[in-house]
Amino acid sequence: MYAVVKIKNQQYRVTPDAKLQVPLFDGEEVGATLNFDQVILVADGDEIQVGTPTVAGASVAAEVLGHGRSRKVIVFKKKRRKNYRRKVGHRQPYTEIKVTGITV
Repeated sequence: MYAVVKIKNQQYRVTPDAKLQVPLFDGEEVGATLNFDQVILVADGDEIQVGTPTVAGASVAAEVLGHGRSRKVIVFKKKRRKNYRRKVGHRQPYTEIKVTGITV
């Protein structure tokens, strides 16, 4: 069984007991339970339900495992022969979650 769920305007394919990194949820403590109701698709064996735009009554429950920052992303700009170089970078914050269940 798997589902495609929309979390903070990004779509993820999730299965029960899957761990994933999603954009940061501020104020959520470790061990808190999250419930996502924007489920786009649910597949259980040969039975597939596709929402228009979401599947009615479907939800995905998840548990917060922790917060962190991902690897550094380097942004480098250059214009040749103009002595123009700019190097900046950032680390994107994330929340790690574990999917505990998919309900239809």
